Amino acid sequence: MMNAVGIDVSKGKSTVTIRRPGDEVILAPCDIRHTRSGIDALISEIKSLDGETKVCMECTGRYYEPMATWLTDAGLFVSTVNPVLIKNFGDDSLRAPKTDKADSKKIARYTLDRWKKLKQYGRMDETRNQLKTMNRQFGFYMDQKTSMKNNLISLLDQTFPGANDFFDSPARPDGSQKWVDFVYTYWHVDCVAGRTLDAFTEHYHNWCSRKGYNFSAAKARTIYDVSKDLIAVFPKDEVTKMIIRQAVDLLNAASKTVETLRAKMDETASTLPEYPVVMDMNGVGPTLGPQLMAEIGDVTRFEKRGSLTAFAGVDPGKNESGQYAQKSVHTSKKGSPHLRKTLFQIMDGLIQRSPVGDAVYDFMDKKRAQGKPYYVYMTAGANKFLRIYYGRVNEYLASLETNESE
Repeated sequence: MMNAVGIDVSKGKSTVTIRRPGDEVILAPCDIRHTRSGIDALISEIKSLDGETKVCMECTGRYYEPMATWLTDAGLFVSTVNPVLIKNFGDDSLRAPKTDKADSKKIARYTLDRWKKLKQYGRMDETRNQLKTMNRQFGFYMDQKTSMKNNLISLLDQTFPGANDFFDSPARPDGSQKWVDFVYTYWHVDCVAGRTLDAFTEHYHNWCSRKGYNFSAAKARTIYDVSKDLIAVFPKDEVTKMIIRQAVDLLNAASKTVETLRAKMDETASTLPEYPVVMDMNGVGPTLGPQLMAEIGDVTRFEKRGSLTAFAGVDPGKNESGQYAQKSVHTSKKGSPHLRKTLFQIMDGLIQRSPVGDAVYDFMDKKRAQGKPYYVYMTAGANKFLRIYYGRVNEYLASLETNESE
């Protein structure tokens, strides 16, 4: 006897339906609150059923993870399915209602139809879960940092145009940058042009000493000469000073958070077994490596290379009918957008560095020489990279298991 438990998960509650073959309804769609009493009651209800029971839910966002974890810890068979598969699952109806109750019933029918193909939910260990969460936070704060930077540059256009181009020094470990520190002190063009050259040079020299930056008299003169020819829109007063310094403080705060997360992600990723193999791959560094591991998770949960490329949404599409076969088909793009973004950053790095002899770069370069569009050869490179990743990591993990058993 098969019991299919379809769960449509949302924030704070889940809608649950339990069905058996032949459209037999064991539990009509009902809402279960995400409370201890509500979950315990659901677990008791499921465990009281006769026969084999499988629970299925969509892996949408992060809402499903607590529910999947709670039910798995209770000893139930839980399967999480890509929402696209549920959406494309036909339910023999011309109507397509979009309600929690309808969705839970559809998931239950999908469970019965795919009974033998459902896979047990592989709960990521705490480290992988933390790494994935940190990566999502990293992306969020990177967006904030970019927004803060653009905002500061826009304000400087009104007070000190071009001041952000005076220096190209790389960011320090705490995320601070020389040009940002510079405009905090010299927030208006008159902070430079209002002094004599000697006075500014001495002031700039003292500033470099306090901040730990290299001093160059030639650089001081260049900044002074440029500043004397600039026109500011905003006046040099306390209001303008407050606006610029607030913008600097916000940018520094975002930059510090980004660098803290970057370092912590690398530290956390280094505790995972596949870390040395991933970091040894061309195009992967202390930033993109942890991001890649965070979004892929445990690679052993993918049955084959094609499963991983499909998860990333970089698998080649097909469009054939009869004797017709389309030569160029867009990739599915139905997988993780976060993973695709990381892969494209890795491919972009390879293109810029051009490491001749690297299998992925040579493959992309070949496609590019054939006149393939940018997106085509970048996606093809990402696909090849993932296939190499899958093989190397699985081989390494298998060797670790062999060594442990000996």
